[in-house]
Amino acid sequence: MRSEIARALLLALGLGLAGPGPAPAPSRDFLPATPDHRWAFPSDWRAHPGYRNEWWYFTGTLAADGDPGRRLGFQVTFFRVGLAPQSPALPSDWATADAVMAHLAVTDVAGGSHHFGEVLWRAVPLLGGFPGAPDPLLAWARGPPGTDGRWEVRLEGEGFRVAARDAAQGIALELSLRPAKPPALQGPNGFSRKAAGDGYASLYASLTRLEAEGTVELGGRRLSVRGEAWMDREVGSSQLAPDQVGWDWWSLRLRDGRDLMLYALRRKDGSVSWRNGTLVDRAGSVRLLSPDEWSVRATGSWRSEASGATYPSGWEVAVPGEGIRLAVLPEVRSAENRSSLVPGLFYWEGPVVALGPSGEAAGEGYVELTGYGERSRPPL
Repeated sequence: MRSEIARALLLALGLGLAGPGPAPAPSRDFLPATPDHRWAFPSDWRAHPGYRNEWWYFTGTLAADGDPGRRLGFQVTFFRVGLAPQSPALPSDWATADAVMAHLAVTDVAGGSHHFGEVLWRAVPLLGGFPGAPDPLLAWARGPPGTDGRWEVRLEGEGFRVAARDAAQGIALELSLRPAKPPALQGPNGFSRKAAGDGYASLYASLTRLEAEGTVELGGRRLSVRGEAWMDREVGSSQLAPDQVGWDWWSLRLRDGRDLMLYALRRKDGSVSWRNGTLVDRAGSVRLLSPDEWSVRATGSWRSEASGATYPSGWEVAVPGEGIRLAVLPEVRSAENRSSLVPGLFYWEGPVVALGPSGEAAGEGYVELTGYGERSRPPL
């Protein structure tokens, strides 16, 4: 997933592939994701040189201490994009095989506002990188121009600490994230197929429930917060298949203790090319869901005046065999991330609530929607 964003990064750095048109076959120069990967944590939280794409993707919902009605959504994402399978043999600190991109978003539910910041650098000593063991730092990037400090995700005990700030956008956060469940492998042995053809796959693991605590700054005010989050960790070298333009992704933490992940990859006409899902029980055991076990139906739409894209907005989600029937609603309809660094890079990513059949609160989570809009970047 998220390879569309990675391709936009390559294009922005002047190192991308061809422009719009059918997606090329998976690269043979980078390591492929394979079903026999030997997972090991915490080492698999670290960077995987040799693969083309990987990301550390954190999303969650927070409440302000002393003001539980003040709800915030957040997204912090670090991308490593392989510019080459190996670093060039040049006697220079500026020689690199990787680029680093990071996104930060804070959604103010009560205020109905969404704020987005970003950084984009080559992975070189002054700008960003992906340190190896034993350094607890997993990924970092220098802050955007005009912002002191750096963005980073690091190991902290069995969990993580994430920090990012964008002074121009008036947003910042620093959060400690502690897993409440073991890693969930998304697909057989964490091998997540994206199409029927060979090579269209990734290594995919999630921490579906993280206890979050820390601070968020928004509009000049610093808030102590706590809540729950989700982390996606994905590694691979494939691209979307030629018939795919984007995806819809749902991550839902249900009040009964279960966690649900669903994704659908779409064709240009809106039909589904490939889809999959998982259900994680209260204890952390994972059940893979076949496509015929679940359904999602959009119940509304929202059009972005800024990008011109029209996104689905609101869904009916059902997993009948598990007794799951939900109405999933965006908390802020305008939660669109629009890059000022990469022309044509925009996608919807925001917090959602889940309601049961009688309208009762049933859970919360995040939804990501990519590949909508005529000017959206084509997939990698």
